[in-house]
Amino acid sequence: MKKRTKIIIGAVVGIILLFYLGVVVFLLVGGADFGPTGDTVAVISLNGPISDSGEENLLMGAMGITPDFVRRQLDRARDDFAVKAIVIKIDSPGGAVGASQEIADEIRRTEKPIVIFMGDMVASGGYYISAPADKIVAKEGTLVGSIGVISQFMDLGGLYEKLGIKIETIKSGEHKDMFSRELTKEEQKLWQTLSDELYGQFIKEVAEGRNLDVEEVKKLATGELFSGTQAKKLGLVDVLGSYQDAIDVAAELAEIEEPIVKEYPARTFFESFFELSSYVNNLIKAKFFGSDYVILESLKDLPPIPKY
Repeated sequence: MKKRTKIIIGAVVGIILLFYLGVVVFLLVGGADFGPTGDTVAVISLNGPISDSGEENLLMGAMGITPDFVRRQLDRARDDFAVKAIVIKIDSPGGAVGASQEIADEIRRTEKPIVIFMGDMVASGGYYISAPADKIVAKEGTLVGSIGVISQFMDLGGLYEKLGIKIETIKSGEHKDMFSRELTKEEQKLWQTLSDELYGQFIKEVAEGRNLDVEEVKKLATGELFSGTQAKKLGLVDVLGSYQDAIDVAAELAEIEEPIVKEYPARTFFESFFELSSYVNNLIKAKFFGSDYVILESLKDLPPIPKY
């Protein structure tokens, strides 16, 4: 047991040393971006669920899409004089409402043309952040849409009972504990009102971004998914095509004939290290405390927020 503990501690120390070595290397090169110059189309890849910090996705081994990550990538493109247009490759099932709205705002305020290229699925919050773009390109088989709002509340009672944990609640405020137990009829109505408000915001974003009538968007906002071909007929997509077609559309918007394509890396050294170290941390906890403890710890503080 002691030998195994020493091995684990040694591995953690090794990872920390690698981190500091990376810091030194980063400082020495000054974080310089030695990319191509000229008429450039920058390509940003966004994959996974949308969340504010990405911590919610670490248990599944993925950082996902966060406002900070998107902002940093767009800042690179916005500040690079050679970049004349931007292609954002998106593959996402959606996620947090606030994070989706913040990312949409970043895309909206970007003055350089932005073209969305949709992967296998761009649903819910993934479509929300696509709507403000100048053009949207999707494959014929891309799953598009799922315009709606969903809230799901986890009942952890069975897990608490399995671990021998009893919950005692002291509250100030009638509904303060509403997410730690079964909702009353009144609380269901309160949450439905909130959900409807966020639903209206989603419809407005799509209507404005896609230049569609609000009533027309309401007919599409049933939460269902459409194929790329269906989405184009409905006005949710502009062009059916490939990645190269998205590059061509971006070049046309920027009025450049022979664009240089510059793909930004999906993860920096620091983001990759954070993801790896968090995963290792979960493995250590699971080894000493059991997998049930790790699952409970990751879920107990997650707010039951509505999601696009």
